[in-house]
Amino acid sequence: MLIATAQFAPVAGDVEANVRTVAGLVREAGAAGARLVVFAELSLTGYEPALIREDPSLVLAEDDPRLEPVRAACRAAGTAAVVNGPVRGGGSLPGLATLVIGPDGALLARYDKRHLYHGPEQDTFTAGTADGRFALDGLRFALATCYDNRFPELAERAAADGCAVYLASSMLEAGNDSFETVYPARARDFGLYVALGNSLGRCEIGEGGGGAGIWGPDGGRLADAGAGKPGLVLAEVG
Repeated sequence: MLIATAQFAPVAGDVEANVRTVAGLVREAGAAGARLVVFAELSLTGYEPALIREDPSLVLAEDDPRLEPVRAACRAAGTAAVVNGPVRGGGSLPGLATLVIGPDGALLARYDKRHLYHGPEQDTFTAGTADGRFALDGLRFALATCYDNRFPELAERAAADGCAVYLASSMLEAGNDSFETVYPARARDFGLYVALGNSLGRCEIGEGGGGAGIWGPDGGRLADAGAGKPGLVLAEVG
């Protein structure tokens, strides 16, 4: 399967603008032959926990009408979109949630980040309690979000559960050691393809470092979007 990983600079607090960008990249990925495209952590709002706490309108529902342009793009392109934002769930605070919108525009899976990163995230979101899984075209995928990837047991469970591809929606600054010490290690140690969606631009914790891409099961880079340019890169997985 050909998949894509994306990077762009989200507009802080502007769900509609970010949805337009995501939808455009879904269509671009589909035109290039990708069956799935992975976006960064909080790509729908920007990585802005304080702003999300202050503005409840930034919290989405799983069936939120503001996501319809993404659903329409998935249907038009025949491509699944792995998007991330604050999404209402069972807790008093929203989940920091990955929504997988299938090629038919329907919700294929939801995963709430299990390991929230220290104060700002813990004050804003409810931690998830279950691993994220879905299948597409007979290939089994696992979901993880940024700080989750520091915990190798998530990838270990994914491999044991028959997953071939591990999808990581993240917000990593330039120079973050995860590019060298975490993502290739998860791939190599557990025989997984690892696909990283990352951000560009300023946010609450700094400057998104780009570098979206894909590692093969040997830990080698198959695709790298580089540090500064928005867009997507593709690689075969499975």
